[in-house]
Amino acid sequence: MADVDSRTGTSYLTRPILDYLAATHVPHDEGLARAFTAPCREGLPAIQVGPLEGKLLALLLRLAGAKKVVEVGTLAGYSALHLARALPPDGHLWTIEVDENHARVARENLAAAGMSHRVTVVQGVGLEVLPTLEPHGPFDAVFIDADKVNYDRYGRWAACNLRPGGLLLGDNAVYFGRLLAEEEAAPAMRRFHEEAAVQFDTVCIPTPDGLLLGIKR
Repeated sequence: MADVDSRTGTSYLTRPILDYLAATHVPHDEGLARAFTAPCREGLPAIQVGPLEGKLLALLLRLAGAKKVVEVGTLAGYSALHLARALPPDGHLWTIEVDENHARVARENLAAAGMSHRVTVVQGVGLEVLPTLEPHGPFDAVFIDADKVNYDRYGRWAACNLRPGGLLLGDNAVYFGRLLAEEEAAPAMRRFHEEAAVQFDTVCIPTPDGLLLGIKR
């Protein structure tokens, strides 16, 4: 059930509750811990998905039976590790990272977790790299967690390159509370929502940052 406050946007999640839930449902082994703490250790921005969101992505891939997955925005490889572990032995993840140093750190973390064989980290600009991956498609899932101003363009690529029944996943879907604004990337993010709703069965999951989930018709 929900009450009036939660239906209108009140969140009951606090840091202690989030920490408890993460420890209970997403206990970190050495590989996950290394990737999660890499931003602080390596001087990268600590903007990776949270443990609960990482586990949610993995479970969604397993429910969809995903084998071929594309991620736009690698950072240190934490979400990539969750995605890769959700794939079957013959599955593969292509993850795109614009920053050369971030890509290096991600490769090291994935290698330390024993997932290098299942993940290709492609360093380059997302909109330039995506067309080069098309020969590997159609894909079973596309996860977008990159520059917000291009979310609509990433979404269009996903719509063209996902199989029917494939998953579109977009993090930060409420654009840090500025989704309805007219500044920065908010219009592009709204186009991402609206265009996805035309070609996918969609919902925005109310994670702390909002996660758009679409199933391609």
